[in-house]
Amino acid sequence: MLAGCTKVGNMEWEVPVGFVPGMRVPGRFFLSDDLAETVEEGAIRQLANVATLPGIVRHSLAMPDIHWGYGFPIGGVAAFDMHEGVISPGGVGFDINCGVRLIATPLTVEEITRKRELIEALFHAIPTGVGTKSTLRLSSGDLNDMMDSGAAWAVEHGYGLESDLEHCEESGRMKEASGAEVSGKARQRGMPQCGTLGSGNHFLELQVVTDIRDPEAAEAFGIRQGNVCFMVHCGSRGLGHQVCTDHLKLLEKATGKYHIAIPDRQLACAPVTSPEGKAYLGAMAAAANYAWANRQMITHTARTVFSSFFGLDHEEMPLVYDVAHNVAKIEEHTVNGKTMRLCVHRKGATRAFGPHSHDIPRAYAATGQPVIIPGSMGSASYLLKGTQTAMEKTFGSTCHGAGRVLSRTQAKKGARGAEIRETLARRGIIVRATSPAVIAEEAPEAYKPSDEVVRVVHQAGLSLTVARLEPLGVIKG
Repeated sequence: MLAGCTKVGNMEWEVPVGFVPGMRVPGRFFLSDDLAETVEEGAIRQLANVATLPGIVRHSLAMPDIHWGYGFPIGGVAAFDMHEGVISPGGVGFDINCGVRLIATPLTVEEITRKRELIEALFHAIPTGVGTKSTLRLSSGDLNDMMDSGAAWAVEHGYGLESDLEHCEESGRMKEASGAEVSGKARQRGMPQCGTLGSGNHFLELQVVTDIRDPEAAEAFGIRQGNVCFMVHCGSRGLGHQVCTDHLKLLEKATGKYHIAIPDRQLACAPVTSPEGKAYLGAMAAAANYAWANRQMITHTARTVFSSFFGLDHEEMPLVYDVAHNVAKIEEHTVNGKTMRLCVHRKGATRAFGPHSHDIPRAYAATGQPVIIPGSMGSASYLLKGTQTAMEKTFGSTCHGAGRVLSRTQAKKGARGAEIRETLARRGIIVRATSPAVIAEEAPEAYKPSDEVVRVVHQAGLSLTVARLEPLGVIKG
């Protein structure tokens, strides 16, 4: 039993008003009994702290991959009324629009006869690591256009297919973007990095579909048993980090200016409609668009490598979907029978819109939005579908991944990268990274089991499992 919290439903727990002073709404989170044993008290307190913010609607929410973060817990979801509510960088995070996309191929495992060579080719084609620079040379005007147009900029410049845009959340572009709110320092950091994977938990992974659990949805998504896919996980690189850093300073001042009482300075915020709130939303959206362009360019590079190995046309490797899991967006939701425009923060949480929802591809209307949940290095990833239950309970949101249980420092103390690489190699999983330390800090033991996290959201009805994908090889920064 989590102290002070009450189990109120299938995998559902409540943090009551009064858990911390000033809560305006209860907290709700989704956990199995097993995962409840791993939750940090600080993460639950952060969830309760979010419930003190002005204009919060219904609940402060967290998914089963909840863990301690900056201000908001990672795995957190919070929706704010557009008239009385706030926007907070702590509810998005430093890696704005960190997200994941899944690309299908017609290949089977048996056809991947040169797997190590393929992984090496991907590693050398896609720049990885801290501060890595792209071979692309952007002008200032190019960067402005990229921040405005997102994935469409990449496609227009030859990095991908028009059909890719149909299968991106927001079509790969937030219309609220304002490059004028992005600082010169953020621009300097972003100009040389588009088309790069970055470091930390970012990766490109080669996977095989090992288990179809919803044949109808899998068919709609273009996923078949035994076929090889690849998954891209990365975000807005140094540009997004700098946008967050810059606007946190402005919003710390705005918190006092608008007399907003917060229990933690990391919850710095401003009214959504205030000049400071609009400025952050514009800069964040510009960084989100940059991230969609980044993933689009990486996808094109990976397709080119696959094409050289297997003679595939790029059209034979369709994008299943691209989802963001660090973002704040203006959305319409039904609350107590009334349609409301809300500023929905998802930090380490994935949108999971149900069947016939607005803003999902026509091809997926009857099924619901594809939801992509990457596992930790060496563990399974999942493809799920959004549900009406998620629309009703979590503003159309679900988990985003396995969720850390060890910090990167703790993980490196407990394991050696070379040993992890050898262990995974014995399971047929090839890992290529810039250094053994990178592998150690992303050790499978540093994360909650993805199988259990996905089981919770499936049992709670927040998203339903479509397919399980096992790793074959991974490149990391």
